[in-house]
Parts: sequence; structure tokens; C-alpha cells
Amino acid sequence: MKVLLLNGSPRVNGNTMVALNEMVKVFAEEGVEAEIIQVGSRETRGCIACGACGKNGKCVFDDVVNEIAPKFEEADGIVVASPVYYASANATLIACLDRLFYSTSFDKRMKVGASVAVARRGGCSATFDELNKYFTISGMPVASSQYWNSVHGGAAGEALQDAEGLQTMKNLAKNMAFLMKSIALGKEKFGLPEREPHQWTNFIR
Repeated sequence: MKVLLLNGSPRVNGNTMVALNEMVKVFAEEGVEAEIIQVGSRETRGCIACGACGKNGKCVFDDVVNEIAPKFEEADGIVVASPVYYASANATLIACLDRLFYSTSFDKRMKVGASVAVARRGGCSATFDELNKYFTISGMPVASSQYWNSVHGGAAGEALQDAEGLQTMKNLAKNMAFLMKSIALGKEKFGLPEREPHQWTNFIR
């Protein structure tokens, strides 16, 4: 089992990393290989809708997105974590996710997704909802915990004082590991659900 964790914070050792490290400890206990990739501190431009990825099999901008893509394809699950900016995820992470999900053509169904939001005070639930949309449009089950996946802290390291938030991260990792293992067994016995040809419908004709 492999899980990929994307840190959307520009602060490499900030509170978002505290949350992810709590999950990594549990994944190790569960025998799940975990890799954290720092996204928030990388220069990552947004999608320009050029469509070149459909021909080239990868994004035309050769940056962290193309670095993550093969690891995402190999992984059984992915965690995307972000600090909260105006009740939204970090813009660098969103640019990365837009291009990552759009430029990769491999089947993402039944890869387990989980989102984590970190804030001083508010905006976590809006960010949590925003990040989960990448999973649900891709046929990916979403892992949950005892509460919405959020941790609170302002200054670097303050998240270590959020006992409930850290416990939420632990339970999230446990649930995610269980889901990935269960899905692997289900795929082995039953295979993936049959998929119908996509019916593309526009609102304006």
C-alpha cells in the first residue's frame, strides 16, 4: 500500500506539516508506505486550458505536477493538505491540483482521497469542501474521521496543542488505511465497477 501526501503550505515545517506527520506515523503502524511532497513552496502556474496534455500525456509545463503524476498513478491513496487563505486553499496547491487531475488520464476510481485544512481559526470547512471536489469528480472514495479533517494553529508549531485536531488526523489515517486495504481486496475479488461511456452534456446548446 502506498499513499501520497501533498503539503500545500509554503511553510515547510508549519502547522500543515504537523497534521501530515501525525498521519504518517499511523500509516507506518499500518504498514502503508507514505511520501510527503512539498507543493506550497514550489513555483506552480495555473492551467491555461491548452489541451496539450491530451496529446502529450502530460502537462506542457514541466514542473511539480509532472513529478507528482506518476507517483499519484502508483499510489492507492492521496492526501491533500492546505492552510486556509480567505476560507480557501492555498492558490499554489489549487493550481497544482487543477493541472494534476486534468492532465492525467489514468483511472483514478477507487483511489482513496482525503483532504486536510489547517487554520488559526475559521475557514476550514469551506477549504475541506473545496479540496474534496477533486476526488468526487474522479470516482474516488473520500476518507473521513471523527470530525471534519481540520487542525488549528496560528504560529508555527501551535497545532501540536490541538489535541482533538491531532486525534482527528490519527483516525483519518486509520480509516484511510482500512479503506485502501479493503478496496485492494475488493478489486482482487470483484474488479472495478463497469464504467459506461461518458455522456457529455452541455448546459448551453
